[in-house]
Amino acid sequence: MRPPGSSLELGLIGNCSISALIDAQARIVWYCLPRFDGDPVFHALLADPPSWPAKGSWTIEIEDFERSEQAYDDGTAILRTRLIGRNGDAIEVVDFAPRFFTRNRPFRPAVLVRRVHPVRGHPRIRISMRPMADWGRVVPQITRGGHHLRYCGPAGTLRLTTDAPITYIEAETWFSLGGPLNLLLGPDETVERGVAEVAREFEEQTAHYWRSWTRALALPLEWQAAVIRAAITLKMCLFEETGAIVAAMTTSIPEAPDSQRNWDYRYCWLRDAFFVVRALNSLSEVGTMEDYLRWLHNVVREAAGGHIQPLYGIGLEKTLPEVQLDHLRGYRGMGPVRVGNQAQEHFQHDVYGNVVLGAAQSFHDRRLFRRADAGDFALLEAVGERAWATHDQPDAGMWELRTRARVHTSSALMSWAACDRLAKIAVVLALPERAIRWRERADTIRERVLTEAWSERRQAFAESLGGNDLDASVLLMAEVGFIDPCDPRFIATVDALEASLCDGPYMRRYEAADDFGKPETAFNICAFWRIDSLVRIGRREQARAIFEAMLAVRNPLGLLSEDTDSRSGELWGNFPQTYSMVGVINAAVRLSAPWDSVI
Repeated sequence: MRPPGSSLELGLIGNCSISALIDAQARIVWYCLPRFDGDPVFHALLADPPSWPAKGSWTIEIEDFERSEQAYDDGTAILRTRLIGRNGDAIEVVDFAPRFFTRNRPFRPAVLVRRVHPVRGHPRIRISMRPMADWGRVVPQITRGGHHLRYCGPAGTLRLTTDAPITYIEAETWFSLGGPLNLLLGPDETVERGVAEVAREFEEQTAHYWRSWTRALALPLEWQAAVIRAAITLKMCLFEETGAIVAAMTTSIPEAPDSQRNWDYRYCWLRDAFFVVRALNSLSEVGTMEDYLRWLHNVVREAAGGHIQPLYGIGLEKTLPEVQLDHLRGYRGMGPVRVGNQAQEHFQHDVYGNVVLGAAQSFHDRRLFRRADAGDFALLEAVGERAWATHDQPDAGMWELRTRARVHTSSALMSWAACDRLAKIAVVLALPERAIRWRERADTIRERVLTEAWSERRQAFAESLGGNDLDASVLLMAEVGFIDPCDPRFIATVDALEASLCDGPYMRRYEAADDFGKPETAFNICAFWRIDSLVRIGRREQARAIFEAMLAVRNPLGLLSEDTDSRSGELWGNFPQTYSMVGVINAAVRLSAPWDSVI
């Protein structure tokens, strides 16, 4: 049972350009500009405010608040929060970021829209706008116009355009809500039409966009609401301008209480992005893949056959220096707050397999506006050469160990995947000599992994070649087609991992201590890898039970973070985590009864 009032009971709104996190009382507690990885205008999530309204937040309160109700509009990224007072008065706050098509191109301005409606009684409300700059170090200067407030910071100016009394907003005065109000926060630009008209049109058009997008998904029969919410969340993690997909929208939410495992995930990991693309492709949503392939093509071209980092900035930045901000207390006071990520410096050899896997469908899928060709294959072959050269070399591994290098099974596995997919692409392109070359290399890697990763002592595939420690990542062997899931060695590995790493439905990443000791919480994607493996080896009912348990620990809006406390069911880690939302889609697609069972 999740504790009431958990801080990760948050909703995500966004438009593939900006995003914001909103808590159960309609308080915006996280909002970065000009991009997902930018300076947080609202940063209360990491400031541990002693009281509300707080610096770094945007609150809309009802007098004598008693409780709230919150839900997304079906099939959209529009969030509604109903605030109810002790005397029965009620208001509704509608939050979204505009997204729709106009003039045959996506319209996704850096604008947040908040619409406030009286629902019952004669409610009194207070609107408190407390943006900050430079990670909470600078209070913007406020100037006012006829229908707007301007918040002027060192890096730019934000404008709040509204039909609410700006005197009340500036002074944070309680006032009676006699009718609907509209608030648009965005660039310092004039809103040419009436704010109510613009807000209403934006809401209608945005709802139409998301419902049309959802309508085109090829959904499984079961768990459709969960899949839709996961898919919309993954779509919002796409920075459409460049095609990058961030791992999460936040930084420094600890993986476990007071663990110091606080990292900045607002960047594009090639590993995570591949799994996002793969999950959305399974729902026949290929637009995200096409956007991502634009970004990935730039990464590969820039590498020119050399080292590829495991992650980059969403604008292709290579340098993401990790710094610690000591003036912020951190999530629930559990610092440190880190900006940037030292993993940019790592050698993680699975990255080459993830590049090839991410691009492979573009050689086979005739729906794409631009199918990959021989020129693209030549670029990918350079990536494959790196996979071949590094498949037996020590690295930091997919869990990004900072002080230990080994020849990780998961890295060798993905090197095999690179060679295997290149062989298959070569067949499609009618390049038989290249197909033979890559098939021979794939077979060589496969034989070595099957021999050297197998631990007789543990009767399982271990986390490294020649090792004995167990690691959930070896479950990917079945997902990427490396091994027949009915192979006795794979079944034995599943059994060993369940005995060593599982706490009921939850699963930890690995058993060996790392730089910070042994992991305390379960890593959500591992539970979904376990579900996939169980289905493949025929333990379907067990897999369904685990899936239902994982669905139960989502927050009330259907979102998951990176980690779960196996004792309390509380969510930890950066939020919302794309890896985790991918798991929801994959499990539902894998487990659902077929449509022809009911129609």
